[in-house]
Amino acid sequence: MPFAVEEEIIRHDAVVLGGGLAGMRAALEAARCGADVAVVSKVYPTRSHSVAAQGGINAALGEDDSWESHAFDTVKGSDYLADQDAASILCREAPGDILELEHMGVIFNRREDGRLAQRPFGGAGFPRTCFVADITGHVILHVIWEQSIRDSVATYDEWFAVSLIVEDGRCRGLVAMDMRTGRLHTFEAKAVILATGGLGRVYEPSTNGLICTGDGMALAYRAGAALMDMEFTQFHPTTLFPSGVLITEGARGEGGHLLNALGERFMSDYAPERLELASRDVVSRAEQVEIDSGRDVNGCVMLDLRHLGRDLIMTKLNQIHELAMDLAGVDLVTETVPIRPGMHYQMGGVKTDVDGRSTLPGLYAAGECACVSVHGANRLGGNSLLETVVFGRRAGRTAAQEAAEEHFVNLTPAIAREQAERIDALLSRSDRGIRTAALRRELGAAMQEHAGIFRDAAGLGAGVDALHDLKNRFEAVSIQDHGSVFNTDLVSALELDNMLDLAEVMVTSSLERRESRGAHARRDYPERDDDGWLKHTIALHTPDGPRLEFGPVTITEWQPQVRSY
Repeated sequence: MPFAVEEEIIRHDAVVLGGGLAGMRAALEAARCGADVAVVSKVYPTRSHSVAAQGGINAALGEDDSWESHAFDTVKGSDYLADQDAASILCREAPGDILELEHMGVIFNRREDGRLAQRPFGGAGFPRTCFVADITGHVILHVIWEQSIRDSVATYDEWFAVSLIVEDGRCRGLVAMDMRTGRLHTFEAKAVILATGGLGRVYEPSTNGLICTGDGMALAYRAGAALMDMEFTQFHPTTLFPSGVLITEGARGEGGHLLNALGERFMSDYAPERLELASRDVVSRAEQVEIDSGRDVNGCVMLDLRHLGRDLIMTKLNQIHELAMDLAGVDLVTETVPIRPGMHYQMGGVKTDVDGRSTLPGLYAAGECACVSVHGANRLGGNSLLETVVFGRRAGRTAAQEAAEEHFVNLTPAIAREQAERIDALLSRSDRGIRTAALRRELGAAMQEHAGIFRDAAGLGAGVDALHDLKNRFEAVSIQDHGSVFNTDLVSALELDNMLDLAEVMVTSSLERRESRGAHARRDYPERDDDGWLKHTIALHTPDGPRLEFGPVTITEWQPQVRSY
Protein backbone atom coordinates (compact mmCIF):
# COMPACT_ATOMS: atom_id res chain seq x y z
CA MET A 1 0.00 0.00 0.00
CA PRO A 2 1.61 3.35 -1.01
CA PHE A 3 2.60 5.68 1.82
CA ALA A 4 -0.06 8.37 2.23
CA VAL A 5 0.56 11.96 1.05
CA GLU A 6 -1.56 14.89 2.20
CA GLU A 7 -2.63 17.03 -0.75
CA GLU A 8 -3.16 20.26 1.19
CA ILE A 9 -0.04 22.46 1.49
CA ILE A 10 0.81 23.94 4.91
CA ARG A 11 2.14 27.49 4.59
CA HIS A 12 3.99 29.69 7.09
CA ASP A 13 6.34 32.63 6.54
CA ALA A 14 9.03 30.81 8.52
CA VAL A 15 9.27 27.19 9.59
CA VAL A 16 11.69 26.27 12.38
CA LEU A 17 12.78 22.63 12.37
CA GLY A 18 13.55 21.66 15.96
CA GLY A 19 11.90 22.52 19.27
CA GLY A 20 14.91 22.91 21.55
CA LEU A 21 16.44 26.13 22.83
CA ALA A 22 17.82 27.38 19.50
CA GLY A 23 14.60 26.56 17.68
CA MET A 24 12.28 28.05 20.28
CA ARG A 25 14.38 31.20 20.62
CA ALA A 26 14.46 31.58 16.82
CA ALA A 27 10.69 31.07 16.57
CA LEU A 28 10.04 33.53 19.38
CA GLU A 29 12.16 36.22 17.71
CA ALA A 30 10.62 35.60 14.28
CA ALA A 31 7.15 35.96 15.79
CA ARG A 32 8.17 39.18 17.53
CA CYS A 33 9.29 40.48 14.11
CA GLY A 34 5.80 39.89 12.74
CA ALA A 35 6.32 36.60 10.89
CA ASP A 36 3.78 33.80 10.84
CA VAL A 37 6.07 31.14 12.27
CA ALA A 38 5.73 27.45 13.06
CA VAL A 39 7.94 24.95 14.87
CA VAL A 40 8.19 21.38 13.55
CA SER A 41 9.73 18.96 16.08
CA LYS A 42 10.09 15.19 16.19
CA VAL A 43 9.43 15.26 19.94
CA TYR A 44 7.28 17.44 22.15
CA PRO A 45 9.36 20.63 22.48
CA THR A 46 10.03 20.32 26.21
CA ARG A 47 11.43 16.83 25.54
CA SER A 48 14.16 18.29 23.33
CA HIS A 49 17.74 17.51 24.34
CA SER A 50 18.30 21.07 25.59
CA VAL A 51 16.77 19.87 28.86
CA ALA A 52 19.88 17.74 29.44
CA ALA A 53 22.18 20.78 29.69
CA GLN A 54 23.11 20.91 33.35
CA GLY A 55 25.93 23.21 34.33
CA GLY A 56 25.05 26.71 33.13
CA ILE A 57 25.25 29.50 30.58
CA ASN A 58 28.08 32.01 30.23
CA ALA A 59 28.07 35.79 30.36
CA ALA A 60 30.61 38.34 31.57
CA LEU A 61 28.61 39.87 34.43
CA GLY A 62 31.28 40.01 37.14
CA GLU A 63 32.77 43.26 38.40
CA ASP A 64 36.24 42.41 37.05
CA ASP A 65 35.11 40.44 34.01
CA SER A 66 34.50 41.75 30.48
CA TRP A 67 33.06 40.48 27.23
CA GLU A 68 36.51 40.90 25.71
CA SER A 69 37.97 38.50 28.29
CA HIS A 70 35.13 36.05 27.58
CA ALA A 71 35.81 36.32 23.85
CA PHE A 72 39.53 35.72 24.32
CA ASP A 73 38.86 32.65 26.47
CA THR A 74 36.47 31.36 23.80
CA VAL A 75 39.02 31.88 21.01
CA LYS A 76 41.84 30.31 23.06
CA GLY A 77 39.58 27.41 24.00
CA SER A 78 38.78 26.89 20.32
CA ASP A 79 42.52 26.42 19.68
CA TYR A 80 42.27 29.55 17.52
CA LEU A 81 39.90 28.02 14.95
CA ALA A 82 36.85 30.04 16.02
CA ASP A 83 35.90 32.96 13.78
CA GLN A 84 36.66 35.90 16.02
CA ASP A 85 33.91 38.15 14.69
CA ALA A 86 31.35 35.49 15.66
CA ALA A 87 32.99 34.87 19.06
CA SER A 88 32.92 38.60 19.80
CA ILE A 89 29.20 38.80 18.96
CA LEU A 90 28.49 35.80 21.18
CA CYS A 91 30.28 37.30 24.17
CA ARG A 92 29.29 40.95 23.67
CA GLU A 93 25.57 40.12 23.45
CA ALA A 94 25.62 37.53 26.25
CA PRO A 95 24.88 39.82 29.22
CA GLY A 96 21.79 41.28 27.58
CA ASP A 97 20.44 37.86 26.70
CA ILE A 98 21.02 36.55 30.23
CA LEU A 99 19.14 39.48 31.71
CA GLU A 100 16.31 38.96 29.23
CA LEU A 101 16.08 35.31 30.24
CA GLU A 102 15.88 36.39 33.87
CA HIS A 103 13.09 38.84 33.04
CA MET A 104 11.27 36.06 31.18
CA GLY A 105 11.29 34.05 34.42
CA VAL A 106 14.45 31.92 34.55
CA ILE A 107 15.18 31.47 38.26
CA PHE A 108 18.98 31.61 38.22
CA ASN A 109 20.82 30.88 41.46
CA ARG A 110 21.83 34.03 43.33
CA ARG A 111 24.56 35.19 45.64
CA GLU A 112 23.83 36.31 49.17
CA ASP A 113 23.78 39.94 47.98
CA GLY A 114 21.02 39.07 45.49
CA ARG A 115 23.10 39.26 42.33
CA LEU A 116 23.25 36.35 39.91
CA ALA A 117 25.59 33.61 41.09
CA GLN A 118 28.31 32.48 38.68
CA ARG A 119 30.43 29.35 38.98
CA PRO A 120 33.87 28.71 37.45
CA PHE A 121 34.01 26.56 34.31
CA GLY A 122 36.88 25.05 32.38
CA GLY A 123 39.01 27.40 30.30
CA ALA A 124 37.41 30.55 31.75
CA GLY A 125 39.45 33.34 33.31
CA PHE A 126 36.60 34.33 35.63
CA PRO A 127 33.58 32.67 37.20
CA ARG A 128 31.04 33.59 34.50
CA THR A 129 28.65 30.63 34.28
CA CYS A 130 25.13 31.50 35.45
CA PHE A 131 23.18 28.43 36.56
CA VAL A 132 20.02 26.97 37.98
CA ALA A 133 21.50 24.28 40.25
CA ASP A 134 22.38 21.52 37.73
CA ILE A 135 19.18 21.73 35.64
CA THR A 136 19.91 24.96 33.75
CA GLY A 137 18.90 23.86 30.26
CA HIS A 138 15.70 22.30 31.55
CA VAL A 139 14.58 25.52 33.20
CA ILE A 140 15.52 27.84 30.31
CA LEU A 141 13.73 25.67 27.73
CA HIS A 142 10.54 25.57 29.76
CA VAL A 143 10.57 29.35 30.18
CA ILE A 144 11.11 30.03 26.47
CA TRP A 145 8.42 27.44 25.65
CA GLU A 146 6.03 29.42 27.86
CA GLN A 147 6.96 32.60 25.98
CA SER A 148 6.25 30.93 22.64
CA ILE A 149 2.82 29.84 23.85
CA ARG A 150 2.10 33.39 24.92
CA ASP A 151 3.10 34.64 21.46
CA SER A 152 0.95 31.97 19.74
CA VAL A 153 3.79 30.22 17.90
CA ALA A 154 2.30 27.25 16.03
CA THR A 155 3.86 23.87 16.84
CA TYR A 156 3.76 20.57 15.00
CA ASP A 157 5.18 18.18 17.57
CA GLU A 158 6.01 14.55 16.83
CA TRP A 159 6.56 15.31 13.15
CA PHE A 160 9.67 13.93 11.43
CA ALA A 161 11.25 15.87 8.55
CA VAL A 162 12.34 13.69 5.63
CA SER A 163 13.61 16.27 3.11
CA LEU A 164 14.09 19.95 2.37
CA ILE A 165 12.49 21.42 -0.75
CA VAL A 166 14.80 23.36 -3.06
CA GLU A 167 13.50 25.13 -6.15
CA ASP A 168 15.46 27.54 -8.35
CA GLY A 169 18.39 27.39 -5.97
CA ARG A 170 16.41 28.43 -2.89
CA CYS A 171 15.04 26.45 0.05
CA ARG A 172 11.25 26.72 -0.21
CA GLY A 173 10.09 24.40 2.55
CA LEU A 174 10.23 20.81 3.71
CA VAL A 175 8.44 17.48 3.70
CA ALA A 176 7.57 16.03 7.10
CA MET A 177 5.75 12.99 8.40
CA ASP A 178 3.09 13.32 11.06
CA MET A 179 4.06 10.37 13.23
CA ARG A 180 0.55 10.11 14.67
CA THR A 181 -0.90 9.28 11.26
CA GLY A 182 2.09 8.41 9.09
CA ARG A 183 0.97 10.88 6.43
CA LEU A 184 3.51 13.03 4.59
CA HIS A 185 2.85 16.77 4.47
CA THR A 186 4.39 19.55 2.40
CA PHE A 187 5.38 22.71 4.27
CA GLU A 188 5.92 25.78 2.13
CA ALA A 189 7.90 28.58 3.76
CA LYS A 190 9.69 31.73 2.75
CA ALA A 191 12.42 30.81 5.26
CA VAL A 192 13.41 27.53 6.91
CA ILE A 193 15.48 27.59 10.11
CA LEU A 194 17.27 24.40 11.14
CA ALA A 195 17.66 23.93 14.89
CA THR A 196 17.75 20.16 15.18
CA GLY A 197 20.65 19.88 17.61
CA GLY A 198 23.54 17.45 17.59
CA LEU A 199 24.43 14.03 16.20
CA GLY A 200 25.66 12.34 19.36
CA ARG A 201 24.15 8.94 18.65
CA VAL A 202 26.63 8.53 15.81
CA TYR A 203 28.85 7.38 18.71
CA GLU A 204 28.23 4.80 21.40
CA PRO A 205 28.30 5.62 24.23
CA SER A 206 27.19 9.26 24.17
CA THR A 207 25.81 11.75 26.65
CA ASN A 208 23.21 12.65 24.01
CA GLY A 209 19.62 11.45 24.01
CA LEU A 210 18.42 8.91 21.45
CA ILE A 211 16.80 11.71 19.43
CA CYS A 212 20.20 13.33 18.66
CA THR A 213 20.76 11.88 15.19
CA GLY A 214 21.87 14.95 13.22
CA ASP A 215 18.71 15.11 11.09
CA GLY A 216 18.96 18.80 10.19
CA MET A 217 22.64 18.58 9.26
CA ALA A 218 21.96 15.62 6.99
CA LEU A 219 18.95 17.26 5.31
CA ALA A 220 20.95 20.44 4.67
CA TYR A 221 23.94 18.45 3.36
CA ARG A 222 21.81 16.51 0.86
CA ALA A 223 20.04 19.71 -0.21
CA GLY A 224 23.36 21.29 -1.19
CA ALA A 225 24.27 23.37 1.88
CA ALA A 226 27.86 23.22 3.13
CA LEU A 227 28.88 21.53 6.38
CA MET A 228 31.91 22.90 8.20
CA ASP A 229 34.53 21.53 10.63
CA MET A 230 32.84 18.17 11.06
CA GLU A 231 36.06 16.51 12.30
CA PHE A 232 35.81 18.30 15.66
CA THR A 233 33.88 16.16 18.14
CA GLN A 234 33.95 17.00 21.84
CA PHE A 235 34.41 14.25 24.42
CA HIS A 236 33.16 15.42 27.81
CA PRO A 237 35.55 14.59 30.66
CA THR A 238 32.91 13.38 33.11
CA THR A 239 30.37 10.83 31.94
CA LEU A 240 29.00 8.31 34.38
CA PHE A 241 30.17 4.70 34.08
CA PRO A 242 28.68 2.50 32.71
CA SER A 243 25.63 4.40 31.41
CA GLY A 244 27.46 7.33 29.76
CA VAL A 245 25.07 9.87 31.31
CA LEU A 246 26.50 13.39 31.69
CA ILE A 247 27.96 14.51 35.01
CA THR A 248 28.02 18.29 34.75
CA GLU A 249 31.19 20.34 34.53
CA GLY A 250 29.58 22.25 37.37
CA ALA A 251 30.78 19.45 39.65
CA ARG A 252 34.36 20.52 38.93
CA GLY A 253 33.34 24.17 38.89
CA GLU A 254 32.13 23.79 42.46
CA GLY A 255 35.50 22.27 43.42
CA GLY A 256 35.41 18.58 42.51
CA HIS A 257 38.68 16.67 42.07
CA LEU A 258 39.73 14.02 39.56
CA LEU A 259 41.65 11.07 41.02
CA ASN A 260 43.41 8.09 39.44
CA ALA A 261 43.63 4.57 40.87
CA LEU A 262 46.53 5.68 43.09
CA GLY A 263 44.41 8.42 44.63
CA GLU A 264 46.48 11.10 42.89
CA ARG A 265 44.96 14.36 41.70
CA PHE A 266 46.55 13.79 38.29
CA MET A 267 45.54 17.00 36.50
CA SER A 268 48.54 18.70 38.10
CA ASP A 269 50.65 16.79 35.56
CA TYR A 270 48.66 18.04 32.55
CA ALA A 271 47.35 21.51 33.43
CA PRO A 272 49.27 22.73 36.48
CA GLU A 273 47.60 26.15 36.60
CA ARG A 274 43.93 25.29 35.95
CA LEU A 275 43.92 21.60 37.06
CA GLU A 276 40.38 20.20 36.66
CA LEU A 277 39.24 23.50 35.13
CA ALA A 278 41.39 23.31 32.02
CA SER A 279 39.46 23.18 28.74
CA ARG A 280 37.49 20.03 28.05
CA ASP A 281 39.75 18.59 25.38
CA VAL A 282 42.76 18.88 27.70
CA VAL A 283 40.99 17.18 30.62
CA SER A 284 39.52 14.40 28.48
CA ARG A 285 42.89 13.57 26.93
CA ALA A 286 44.51 13.59 30.38
CA GLU A 287 41.92 11.12 31.66
CA GLN A 288 42.39 8.87 28.65
CA VAL A 289 46.18 8.86 29.11
CA GLU A 290 45.73 7.86 32.77
CA ILE A 291 43.37 5.07 31.74
CA ASP A 292 45.64 3.86 28.92
CA SER A 293 48.63 3.93 31.27
CA GLY A 294 46.98 1.56 33.73
CA ARG A 295 46.25 4.11 36.45
CA ASP A 296 42.52 3.45 36.06
CA VAL A 297 39.75 1.75 38.00
CA ASN A 298 37.99 -0.61 35.60
CA GLY A 299 38.57 1.73 32.67
CA CYS A 300 37.65 4.87 34.62
CA VAL A 301 39.07 7.60 36.77
CA MET A 302 37.23 8.87 39.83
CA LEU A 303 35.39 12.13 40.49
CA ASP A 304 35.62 13.14 44.15
CA LEU A 305 33.06 15.59 45.56
CA ARG A 306 33.10 14.36 49.16
CA HIS A 307 34.96 17.39 50.47
CA LEU A 308 32.24 19.73 49.16
CA GLY A 309 29.80 18.57 51.84
CA ARG A 310 26.21 17.38 51.77
CA ASP A 311 24.59 20.83 51.78
CA LEU A 312 26.35 22.05 48.62
CA ILE A 313 25.84 18.77 46.77
CA MET A 314 22.15 18.55 47.60
CA THR A 315 21.42 22.18 46.69
CA LYS A 316 23.66 22.86 43.67
CA LEU A 317 24.32 19.35 42.33
CA ASN A 318 21.19 17.48 43.33
CA GLN A 319 20.42 16.05 39.88
CA ILE A 320 23.81 14.40 39.41
CA HIS A 321 23.59 13.08 42.98
CA GLU A 322 20.34 11.43 42.02
CA LEU A 323 21.74 10.12 38.71
CA ALA A 324 24.83 8.64 40.37
CA MET A 325 22.70 6.94 42.99
CA ASP A 326 20.12 5.58 40.53
CA LEU A 327 22.46 4.53 37.70
CA ALA A 328 25.70 3.61 39.49
CA GLY A 329 24.65 3.01 43.10
CA VAL A 330 27.08 5.67 44.30
CA ASP A 331 26.38 8.36 46.91
CA LEU A 332 28.38 11.44 45.92
CA VAL A 333 28.30 12.71 49.49
CA THR A 334 30.33 9.79 50.81
CA GLU A 335 31.84 8.03 47.77
CA THR A 336 33.86 8.79 44.65
CA VAL A 337 32.09 8.14 41.35
CA PRO A 338 33.60 6.34 38.33
CA ILE A 339 33.73 8.54 35.23
CA ARG A 340 35.34 8.49 31.79
CA PRO A 341 35.38 10.70 28.70
CA GLY A 342 32.35 10.34 26.45
CA MET A 343 31.08 11.84 23.19
CA HIS A 344 29.16 14.97 24.07
CA TYR A 345 29.04 17.72 21.42
CA GLN A 346 29.68 18.38 17.74
CA MET A 347 31.57 21.62 17.07
CA GLY A 348 30.92 21.36 13.32
CA GLY A 349 27.61 21.69 11.54
CA VAL A 350 25.80 23.60 8.83
CA LYS A 351 28.05 26.48 7.80
CA THR A 352 26.38 29.81 8.60
CA ASP A 353 27.22 33.47 8.90
CA VAL A 354 26.65 35.42 12.11
CA ASP A 355 22.97 35.95 11.23
CA GLY A 356 22.25 32.28 10.67
CA ARG A 357 22.30 32.23 6.86
CA SER A 358 23.56 28.96 5.39
CA THR A 359 25.17 28.69 1.97
CA LEU A 360 21.74 27.72 0.55
CA PRO A 361 19.48 30.80 0.14
CA GLY A 362 16.33 30.59 2.23
CA LEU A 363 17.91 28.13 4.69
CA TYR A 364 19.13 29.26 8.12
CA ALA A 365 20.57 27.33 11.06
CA ALA A 366 21.28 27.88 14.75
CA GLY A 367 22.45 25.92 17.76
CA GLU A 368 24.46 22.71 17.70
CA CYS A 369 23.39 21.81 14.17
CA ALA A 370 25.05 25.03 12.93
CA CYS A 371 28.69 26.07 12.69
CA VAL A 372 28.99 29.86 13.00
CA SER A 373 31.93 29.20 14.09
CA VAL A 374 32.19 30.23 17.74
CA HIS A 375 33.57 26.96 19.10
CA GLY A 376 36.27 26.21 16.55
CA ALA A 377 38.15 23.04 17.47
CA ASN A 378 36.92 22.88 21.08
CA ARG A 379 33.89 24.35 22.87
CA LEU A 380 34.07 25.88 26.33
CA GLY A 381 31.44 24.63 28.76
CA GLY A 382 28.61 27.13 29.20
CA ASN A 383 28.96 28.51 25.67
CA SER A 384 26.55 26.06 24.01
CA LEU A 385 23.44 27.26 25.84
CA LEU A 386 24.62 30.79 25.15
CA GLU A 387 24.99 30.04 21.44
CA THR A 388 21.42 28.74 21.21
CA VAL A 389 20.05 31.93 22.71
CA VAL A 390 22.26 34.50 20.94
CA PHE A 391 22.32 32.94 17.49
CA GLY A 392 18.81 31.50 17.73
CA ARG A 393 17.61 35.06 18.28
CA ARG A 394 19.74 36.44 15.44
CA ALA A 395 18.69 33.70 13.00
CA GLY A 396 15.02 34.17 13.84
CA ARG A 397 15.19 37.92 13.30
CA THR A 398 17.11 37.66 10.02
CA ALA A 399 14.86 34.92 8.65
CA ALA A 400 11.72 36.91 9.48
CA GLN A 401 13.05 40.11 7.93
CA GLU A 402 14.20 38.40 4.75
CA ALA A 403 11.02 36.30 4.50
CA ALA A 404 9.05 39.56 4.37
CA GLU A 405 10.77 40.28 1.04
CA GLU A 406 9.88 36.86 -0.42
CA HIS A 407 6.68 35.35 -1.75
CA PHE A 408 5.14 31.89 -1.80
CA VAL A 409 5.70 29.94 -5.02
CA ASN A 410 2.69 27.64 -4.62
CA LEU A 411 4.39 24.30 -4.13
CA THR A 412 2.59 21.08 -4.99
CA PRO A 413 2.76 17.71 -3.18
CA ALA A 414 5.00 16.31 -5.94
CA ILE A 415 8.13 16.27 -3.75
CA ALA A 416 6.20 14.63 -0.93
CA ARG A 417 5.19 11.89 -3.36
CA GLU A 418 8.85 11.34 -4.23
CA GLN A 419 9.59 10.88 -0.52
CA ALA A 420 6.63 8.52 -0.22
CA GLU A 421 8.18 6.37 -2.95
CA ARG A 422 11.47 6.32 -1.02
CA ILE A 423 9.66 5.20 2.13
CA ASP A 424 7.63 2.62 0.22
CA ALA A 425 10.90 1.16 -1.04
CA LEU A 426 12.15 0.85 2.56
CA LEU A 427 8.92 -0.79 3.72
CA SER A 428 8.90 -3.26 0.83
CA ARG A 429 12.20 -4.88 1.81
CA SER A 430 12.35 -8.41 3.17
CA ASP A 431 11.55 -8.81 6.85
CA ARG A 432 14.61 -11.06 7.12
CA GLY A 433 17.13 -8.30 6.49
CA ILE A 434 19.42 -6.45 8.93
CA ARG A 435 17.71 -4.78 11.86
CA THR A 436 18.25 -1.04 12.24
CA ALA A 437 19.26 -1.30 15.90
CA ALA A 438 22.07 -3.73 15.11
CA LEU A 439 23.52 -1.46 12.42
CA ARG A 440 23.23 1.58 14.69
CA ARG A 441 25.24 -0.24 17.37
CA GLU A 442 27.89 -1.14 14.82
CA LEU A 443 28.07 2.48 13.66
CA GLY A 444 28.52 3.75 17.20
CA ALA A 445 31.23 1.21 17.98
CA ALA A 446 33.08 1.94 14.72
CA MET A 447 33.09 5.69 15.38
CA GLN A 448 34.25 5.20 18.96
CA GLU A 449 37.07 2.91 17.82
CA HIS A 450 38.28 4.81 14.75
CA ALA A 451 37.40 8.47 15.46
CA GLY A 452 37.68 8.69 19.23
CA ILE A 453 39.74 10.94 21.50
CA PHE A 454 43.02 9.89 19.85
CA ARG A 455 43.20 9.29 16.11
CA ASP A 456 45.69 8.31 13.42
CA ALA A 457 45.73 7.63 9.69
CA ALA A 458 45.45 3.87 10.03
CA GLY A 459 42.45 4.04 12.33
CA LEU A 460 40.69 6.74 10.35
CA GLY A 461 41.31 4.88 7.11
CA ALA A 462 39.78 1.78 8.67
CA GLY A 463 36.88 3.99 9.78
CA VAL A 464 36.27 5.15 6.21
CA ASP A 465 36.21 1.52 5.06
CA ALA A 466 33.87 0.55 7.90
CA LEU A 467 31.46 3.33 7.01
CA HIS A 468 31.42 2.37 3.34
CA ASP A 469 30.55 -1.17 4.43
CA LEU A 470 27.82 0.07 6.76
CA LYS A 471 26.33 2.28 4.03
CA ASN A 472 26.27 -0.68 1.65
CA ARG A 473 24.64 -2.89 4.28
CA PHE A 474 22.02 -0.22 4.99
CA GLU A 475 20.52 -1.22 1.65
CA ALA A 476 19.56 -4.50 3.32
CA VAL A 477 18.01 -2.97 6.45
CA SER A 478 14.52 -4.32 7.01
CA ILE A 479 11.54 -2.64 8.65
CA GLN A 480 9.25 -5.12 10.32
CA ASP A 481 6.55 -2.63 11.29
CA HIS A 482 4.56 -1.80 8.15
CA GLY A 483 1.99 0.29 10.00
CA SER A 484 1.53 4.02 9.67
CA VAL A 485 0.84 5.13 13.25
CA PHE A 486 3.97 5.93 15.28
CA ASN A 487 6.15 3.67 13.15
CA THR A 488 9.31 4.10 15.20
CA ASP A 489 10.96 1.28 13.25
CA LEU A 490 10.69 3.42 10.09
CA VAL A 491 11.81 6.60 11.86
CA SER A 492 14.86 4.80 13.27
CA ALA A 493 15.86 3.67 9.78
CA LEU A 494 15.53 7.21 8.41
CA GLU A 495 17.64 8.49 11.32
CA LEU A 496 20.29 5.85 10.62
CA ASP A 497 20.46 6.99 6.99
CA ASN A 498 21.15 10.52 8.26
CA MET A 499 23.81 9.36 10.73
CA LEU A 500 25.67 7.29 8.14
CA ASP A 501 26.02 10.29 5.81
CA LEU A 502 27.26 12.50 8.64
CA ALA A 503 29.67 9.91 10.01
CA GLU A 504 31.23 9.62 6.56
CA VAL A 505 31.82 13.37 6.49
CA MET A 506 33.27 13.34 10.02
CA VAL A 507 35.77 10.55 9.38
CA THR A 508 36.75 11.83 5.92
CA SER A 509 37.38 15.31 7.33
CA SER A 510 39.35 13.85 10.26
CA LEU A 511 41.56 11.87 7.93
CA GLU A 512 42.24 14.95 5.80
CA ARG A 513 43.20 17.28 8.69
CA ARG A 514 46.81 16.30 9.31
CA GLU A 515 47.47 18.08 12.59
CA SER A 516 46.27 18.08 16.21
CA ARG A 517 44.01 20.98 17.16
CA GLY A 518 41.53 21.13 20.02
CA ALA A 519 39.41 18.00 20.19
CA HIS A 520 41.03 16.57 17.05
CA ALA A 521 44.11 14.77 18.41
CA ARG A 522 46.20 12.88 15.84
CA ARG A 523 48.91 10.60 17.28
CA ASP A 524 50.67 10.68 13.90
CA TYR A 525 50.51 14.50 13.71
CA PRO A 526 50.76 15.51 17.39
CA GLU A 527 51.40 19.24 16.88
CA ARG A 528 49.13 22.08 15.80
CA ASP A 529 50.13 23.32 12.34
CA ASP A 530 48.96 26.91 11.82
CA ASP A 531 50.87 27.29 8.57
CA GLY A 532 49.14 24.35 6.95
CA TRP A 533 45.84 23.93 8.81
CA LEU A 534 44.62 27.21 10.29
CA LYS A 535 41.55 26.88 8.07
CA HIS A 536 38.02 25.55 8.13
CA THR A 537 37.10 22.25 6.51
CA ILE A 538 34.05 22.57 4.27
CA ALA A 539 32.16 19.48 3.07
CA LEU A 540 29.75 19.36 0.12
CA HIS A 541 27.58 16.41 -0.85
CA THR A 542 28.22 14.39 -4.00
CA PRO A 543 26.80 11.00 -5.05
CA ASP A 544 30.24 9.50 -4.34
CA GLY A 545 30.60 10.97 -0.85
CA PRO A 546 31.80 14.30 0.58
CA ARG A 547 33.88 16.72 -1.44
CA LEU A 548 36.18 18.72 0.83
CA GLU A 549 37.16 22.34 0.40
CA PHE A 550 38.78 24.78 2.81
CA GLY A 551 37.99 28.29 3.97
CA PRO A 552 39.78 31.02 5.93
CA VAL A 553 39.46 31.59 9.68
CA THR A 554 38.41 35.13 10.59
CA ILE A 555 41.05 36.66 12.87
CA THR A 556 40.24 40.16 14.10
CA GLU A 557 42.34 40.60 17.24
CA TRP A 558 43.99 37.53 18.76
CA GLN A 559 46.81 35.87 16.85
CA PRO A 560 47.29 32.14 17.49
CA GLN A 561 49.49 31.35 20.47
CA VAL A 562 50.63 28.22 22.26
CA ARG A 563 47.66 27.10 24.33
CA SER A 564 48.38 26.11 27.90
CA TYR A 565 46.36 25.86 31.10
